[in-house]
Amino acid sequence: MSVPSILSRLRLPVIGAPLFIVSGPALVIAQCKSGIVGSFPALNARPQALVDEWLHEITEALAAHDRDHPDAPSAPYAVNQIVHRSNDRLEADIATCAKWKVPITITSLGAREDLNTAVHAWGGITFHDIINDRFAHKAIEKGADGLIAVATGAGGHAGTWSPFALVQEIRQWFDGPLALSGSIATGGAVLAAQAMGADFAYIGSPFIATYEARASDEYKQGIVAGSAVDIVNSSLFTGIGGNYLRPSIVAAGLDPDNLPEGGPESMTFESSTGAKAWRDIWGSGQGIGAVDSVGPVTAMVDRLAREYAAAKERITA
Repeated sequence: MSVPSILSRLRLPVIGAPLFIVSGPALVIAQCKSGIVGSFPALNARPQALVDEWLHEITEALAAHDRDHPDAPSAPYAVNQIVHRSNDRLEADIATCAKWKVPITITSLGAREDLNTAVHAWGGITFHDIINDRFAHKAIEKGADGLIAVATGAGGHAGTWSPFALVQEIRQWFDGPLALSGSIATGGAVLAAQAMGADFAYIGSPFIATYEARASDEYKQGIVAGSAVDIVNSSLFTGIGGNYLRPSIVAAGLDPDNLPEGGPESMTFESSTGAKAWRDIWGSGQGIGAVDSVGPVTAMVDRLAREYAAAKERITA
């Protein structure tokens, strides 16, 4: 399998998923310093001019780290772009990323050849997230360098395919960089993703329960207290099927076991209590049962590294 040189020296084969509202400079910097790819959605920076400030902060912090730790340089970072006609600031965000020569761009909700060309022009690479093999083909045909296979159990807008089926079908024709998303929260699961054919594990929900995450204390504690049984899949909140924490749905005055289907109007969903998707109705994947406390990113990555090494030992013993 072909892995870009920029990703060949990670401490762990892990990409921290961009978390809507939750990911910001502090989380990205901590992830990259810990040796895994950190990322944030461009739309988290509001107003748009804040993207420039965030990229400046991340670039300076990682450069300083690399100067002080030449034997343990930081991992590259990524910016997530929503490639959908509803995103009216996409062109401005891409221009800002071009200014800072963002190393990795993650695209979602649409694949565009011109965007991939623009990223390649400044020396970056692109990953596109997909939920089935048909979308995977389209992404590569339009110039994406790598794929993020979003399987069932992932947080937010999850796919419905088993990770085994999804990776298997992609690997029948694609030999490029592939990340797998869906309930990965332990070092053993990272190794399992590689065993089935992925190059990287794509981990999001566990990082919500870190000091550096831009999430409320209640949201972080919800991740710690929750497990797979607390995840509800619904299209009500955005019009697309997504996974959310049951207690946050209840707090919004809704019955998580009797939610109506959503449609285009759900993009602006607001409950009778004023709760909105993502801000108050919290996205989460099914793997959060492995998270038992809120702590720093370094502690979480250290745990993943220990578990990854131990899993390797078990299968080679």
